[in-house]
Amino acid sequence: MASDILTLNAGSSSLKFSRWRSTSTGLRDVLRGEVEKIGIAPHLIAREPGGKIVLSRNFDEGGARLTHEDLLHEFFSWLSEQGQGELKAIGHRVVHGGSEFKAPVRVDDCVMQRLCKLQPLAPLHQPHNLSAIRACAALQPHVPQVACFDTAFHQTMDICARRLGLPRSYEEEGVQRYGFHGLSYEFIAQQLRAIDAALANARVIVAHLGNGASLCAMRDGRSIDTTMSFTALDGLLMGTRPGTLDPGAVTYLMREHGMNADKIEDVLYHRSGLLGVSGISSDMRTLLASNDPRAREAIELFVFRAAREIGALMASLGGLDGLVFTAGIGEHAPEIRSRICARCAWLGVVLDDDANVAGQLQINRESSRIRVYVIPTDEEKMIALHTAQSID
Repeated sequence: MASDILTLNAGSSSLKFSRWRSTSTGLRDVLRGEVEKIGIAPHLIAREPGGKIVLSRNFDEGGARLTHEDLLHEFFSWLSEQGQGELKAIGHRVVHGGSEFKAPVRVDDCVMQRLCKLQPLAPLHQPHNLSAIRACAALQPHVPQVACFDTAFHQTMDICARRLGLPRSYEEEGVQRYGFHGLSYEFIAQQLRAIDAALANARVIVAHLGNGASLCAMRDGRSIDTTMSFTALDGLLMGTRPGTLDPGAVTYLMREHGMNADKIEDVLYHRSGLLGVSGISSDMRTLLASNDPRAREAIELFVFRAAREIGALMASLGGLDGLVFTAGIGEHAPEIRSRICARCAWLGVVLDDDANVAGQLQINRESSRIRVYVIPTDEEKMIALHTAQSID
């Protein structure tokens, strides 16, 4: 009987996947990879846990015309060739569950119809998430699928943390603060409970810092408040997104530059953030290596905004006991961690520079009033765990 679970995270130009096997000690990943540059020149690559590449395939000729379904067909065909075609279930990251979906759900036609209605709330993410579900239904019709939501973890937020100051009729349409990166935050909450149970039950801010970036204020391992809002544009400065922005700036661009909704969306999602401020790159590694003053200014704005939002979330928590860094920048950029913690020195944060540079688990000095950790996130494992629980 098939026992493996496949997880999929579908974006507009990428498709990340991982395969998980049930063992006596829990789920173990046996394969991870992705298809990148979808719509341009797709490249499919898969690695075993040790990093060994077991599949690398380019689709140059005619590759730009290949859809997510075409590329998933290639992947499933390769699995069959390896004698690993049978799956117990497929779990998907779905960005938006609205206010209705508060937990993972097994997908059927009714669920798909309800998820389609949420597409206007996440127009750049939801359609791709759902297209992967449709593709798997066509290619693996007998394998159950489970939708796992980035918004679900934040359903514990108080109404004041969710409500926007707009006419109530819009709230009834679903215009409210949802929060995202929930699968990552849920994983970190579980890991923290195993690492430092006392802190997990206290007041913690988790900094998910990557190309997409946000903060989550947790108490007792539950979301109290977060920086992302109605969309994944709000809050921190990100790779290509501006974060918190005066709505008047949008109406200015509409009036003075003649921008319609599509052009505004392009600016806000693809041309702002670190890329827009620096004019160089959206990649923090590139900016840290640059001597260009615009790169330094973009980095400083990223750090300033993160520290400012930490202060704001403290008001929601009523104080702070711990700070956790995670995701690409949070896990791998000690200079950014150091700069953010330096701006939080007034809270009593005292960083251990050697531990920080070495990337140790706990990076605060004993004299620090705030405990500071670096904990790698694993959204794919969270999806796999939810999927296993949903079908058993």
